[in-house]
Amino acid sequence: MRPIFFLLALCLTTAPPAARAFSPEEVMSGQLRPGWQLPDGGHMTALHIALAPGWKTYWRSPGDAGIPPMFDWSGSENLASVQFHWPRPHIFHLNGLQTVGYKGELVLPIEVTPADPTRPVRLKGSVELGVCDDICLPATLPFDLVVNGPGAPDPVIDAALSDRPIVAAKAGLRSIGCTVDPIDDGLRLTALLDLPPAGEEEVVVFETGTPGIWVSEADTARQGAALSASVEMVPPHGAPFALDRSAVTVTVISKSRAVEIRGCPAP
Repeated sequence: MRPIFFLLALCLTTAPPAARAFSPEEVMSGQLRPGWQLPDGGHMTALHIALAPGWKTYWRSPGDAGIPPMFDWSGSENLASVQFHWPRPHIFHLNGLQTVGYKGELVLPIEVTPADPTRPVRLKGSVELGVCDDICLPATLPFDLVVNGPGAPDPVIDAALSDRPIVAAKAGLRSIGCTVDPIDDGLRLTALLDLPPAGEEEVVVFETGTPGIWVSEADTARQGAALSASVEMVPPHGAPFALDRSAVTVTVISKSRAVEIRGCPAP
């Protein structure tokens, strides 16, 4: 099954080199930025990760050799929900493998909804993430922050919010049609987009919206405004499955922009 390739790829990129080993503390530091209160009573905060030169960390869908950030909010108080506003990611290649993430720095805006808007929210927990250069290290960053009151504007968070992928309509998407075909251990999804080109190499990333489903790198081709991309999707049980097309997210990433498309309807 294809998920075995993921494990092999991860082992390849994390194999220890002949040079000295690094500790996460040497290559990464981080904090929660307190941000400001929103008109609806919520609060805009952000996870701010600073990385040593040459090091990177990963997007929510990191590719075969990446490790996505995983949050534990279990120590928090008066917290109803969080919503992540991911900034535009970048594409990296190492040992023939493609990963998606951020180099040097990640500012991840987090919109916090309190259970009781009249009370402070305590954000206490940790985030586990991978940080990589020629090797990859697992890292855990604990956090403990109380957000209360109006807060203050933060240009660092504002810049990350402004750098989010643009929506389909703003990018000029005219149409998207997706065909689904069964394969031995899952599905093949092929999308045809009528989308003006970015003028650069484009990578298309598919997310199913369902945890645990492995998604391959996309085979992508463009002819004028027509962009096609095809992936294979393999669930843990290794058989064809019912895909919720409305939950699929398609992100087209180039050097200068990313376009996010929600839903993958039939042609």
